[in-house]
Amino acid sequence: VDETQPATPQSQRSERRLIAEKNWQALATATDVPLQIFRLAGIYGPGRSAIERVQSGQARCIIKPGQVFNRIHVTDAAIAIAAAMQGRGTHTIYNLTDDMPAPPEDVITYAASCLGADPPPRVPISEAGLSEMAQSFYCENKRVRNDRIKDDLGVQLTYPSYREGLTAIAKEA
Repeated sequence: VDETQPATPQSQRSERRLIAEKNWQALATATDVPLQIFRLAGIYGPGRSAIERVQSGQARCIIKPGQVFNRIHVTDAAIAIAAAMQGRGTHTIYNLTDDMPAPPEDVITYAASCLGADPPPRVPISEAGLSEMAQSFYCENKRVRNDRIKDDLGVQLTYPSYREGLTAIAKEA
């Protein structure tokens, strides 16, 4: 999906985000103030990534066939927002995500390999005992495009996929 497609929230949290977007758009229109909305994928970075979950022994490979998530390294999110703050960009909505949506188990397995560790156990989602918040992450399943941040904001991703991002985090660990 890209920014031109209608949002189709599948969880209450996503529905609330869409309501907030619409409220910001209405306020910007009413006050004639420019607005840019950033739809962020799962944010990760040093201190908050699959690397730390593997190191702590809390990581699991939760399996939901066909499930993919988008992610973005905190550095790349900041670069995109800074580009917009510098006056770049002609659009209102931007997807902040990397180039590689992937199943969550692939990310955990890659993090383990970066640390020279065995991958954690594979657990079917039906047996994972996830919190309501964690379950909500698995409600939505889409591959989100990021062409607009590259073409319109001129962003060149430092970490075009979770692989580069996790490799860099592991080197610092």
